[in-house]
Amino acid sequence: MSNARLMGAIEDIYADLETDVSEEEFREAVEEKVEQMGGLADEETAAMLLAHELNEGEVETIADIEPGMDEVKFLAKVASVGDLRTFERDGEDEDGRVVNVEAADETDSVRLAFWDEQAQSIVDGQLEVGQVLRIKGRPKDGYNGLEVSVDKAEPDADAEIDVQPGEGSTVDALRMGQSDVDLTGLVLETESIRTFDRDDGTEGKVANLLLGDETGRIRVTLWDGQADTVEEIDPGVAVEVVDGYVREREGDLELHVGDRGAVEEIDEDVEFVPEAAAIDGVEIDQTVDLAGVVRSADPKRTFDRDDGSEGQVRNVRLQDDTGDIRVALWGEKADKDIAPGDEVFVADAEIQDGWQDDLEASAGWQSTVVVLDGATGGGPAADAGERDDGNAGLSAFAGDSGGDDAGTDDAAAAAGDAGASDGGAEAATGTSGGAVAAQSAAETVEFTGTVVQTGDPVILDDGEETMQVETDATLTLGQEVTARGEVRGDRLDAEDVF
Repeated sequence: MSNARLMGAIEDIYADLETDVSEEEFREAVEEKVEQMGGLADEETAAMLLAHELNEGEVETIADIEPGMDEVKFLAKVASVGDLRTFERDGEDEDGRVVNVEAADETDSVRLAFWDEQAQSIVDGQLEVGQVLRIKGRPKDGYNGLEVSVDKAEPDADAEIDVQPGEGSTVDALRMGQSDVDLTGLVLETESIRTFDRDDGTEGKVANLLLGDETGRIRVTLWDGQADTVEEIDPGVAVEVVDGYVREREGDLELHVGDRGAVEEIDEDVEFVPEAAAIDGVEIDQTVDLAGVVRSADPKRTFDRDDGSEGQVRNVRLQDDTGDIRVALWGEKADKDIAPGDEVFVADAEIQDGWQDDLEASAGWQSTVVVLDGATGGGPAADAGERDDGNAGLSAFAGDSGGDDAGTDDAAAAAGDAGASDGGAEAATGTSGGAVAAQSAAETVEFTGTVVQTGDPVILDDGEETMQVETDATLTLGQEVTARGEVRGDRLDAEDVF
């Protein structure tokens, strides 16, 4: 290869690099590489090897960054810029400085930490929302997701990232990486404030609320000063989120609100329409949203954990127009004021194996449970509609309501078989999971409840009343069963227990 051609090849290799090394330094390193390899590689090969070493750590997208990487290089668009914070460093007289910047590309978002002189340059106005940066830094797993401690960041005016800050005024219009987002919605639920220690020694605060509108729902994360908002607003009020930014957590979008943003209560009607999965279509290991009418509610039970602490759980049976399922409410959710007949929305419920091979939904710390009665912001919950996409609506949670007397009895509406009203009040609560259902001449009945006493007699509790049951079946405390048979006096003589 001629010398001119070789020089051109090295120049092309260098031109493709994204590096702080000058071309002159690169050529000198190529010569050193050739000498180190003892003539086993020519200058072009040595240049290619050096280019590979210099490009190590370069990733295509933010989604490719992992906390365990030593160093990464990537492009990202600035979504929001935080305030300057100072902190004391051990053994040093001068305080440290840090500014957190939210940045994103089309695949994900990341928090960038700029330190000391870099942080001050941001305060002096050398960084703007919407700029595309070429970043080199060290990634780690921070409290609220991926963070990159920035070693170097330079604007790249020629690079394009298709993420537009501020777009989206409804839940379904939100996209990853958006910032300056204003969103109006209905507060469905709030959670308590949590505190944490940052790496710089300061204490942070975070809280969450669930926000819904006519297009869906989203989890809102409030940081530091904004976290106090959850103590100032109640579920059922309409609010406007100002200057929020969108991030992703475990595959779901979240709307975050920092020091620049706010959550303000507004005097406006906002309708929330749950987009819930059909109960008869859920499968084990899914995480789904459910909505329906409570057919029965068991008493709260307490138990001892392996670590010696006390836990609590309460089971309710939820029905939509496709079927019903038992929902286990864990922890503080077991204290919620939920009774048969309530319309309930459960976000992020985990579908698990239940009693007798039935599926059940578990509402744990990651779930949200909302009683919809009076919490739809003026929107008619009963008119949520039957969706073309198969989602269960709120219009038919009470089951088959074709009978003339359907809806005249609260118990009938709660249980679901309102069409079977010819048998009177005893027939009103359905055939699976309600209190009592007439099977023939109001003599043979079914009673579904939780076993609260074993032995003779067995006592079942459905959340509203108890039933003494004569049976030879072997049952355990806490088991949910249905007993079928004739009622004699105050006892049900069970022919079958299932």
